[in-house]
Amino acid sequence: MKCIYLIGSLRNPEIPVIAGNLRKAGFEVFDDWFAAGPIADDSWQEYEKGKGTHYDVALRSYAAQHVFEFDHHHLERSDIGLLVMPAGKSGHLELGYMVGRGKPTYVLFDREPERWDVMYAFTNGVYFSQEALIGQLQSDNLG
Repeated sequence: MKCIYLIGSLRNPEIPVIAGNLRKAGFEVFDDWFAAGPIADDSWQEYEKGKGTHYDVALRSYAAQHVFEFDHHHLERSDIGLLVMPAGKSGHLELGYMVGRGKPTYVLFDREPERWDVMYAFTNGVYFSQEALIGQLQSDNLG
């Protein structure tokens, strides 16, 4: 069974719903990063700033490196990347990393973006419904 790394925002309540739908369709899904909660990054930033730590130093802290290695490990072991929009910088970096590793990647938009971007052509496809995406994954024999 292929594993999908579900990429998205900690603030997107649809992540567990989409993960559940992918599991029902027969996929292994990695979305455990979502358990950190919607303000995990904000809390980390506040904590580090409270210590007087600058961003470049905070990125090398034990906490940041632990989270980074956790995500990196699962990016490596996953076969497919799926970016769920809306998503921020981290999500796009994770998607780009998977593209660069030659893994199939997809984007699931919640609606047509106001501003289009040609760089999504790096992916294997963009979708606007879970049903269409799941159908494509299944027809590509990725499940």
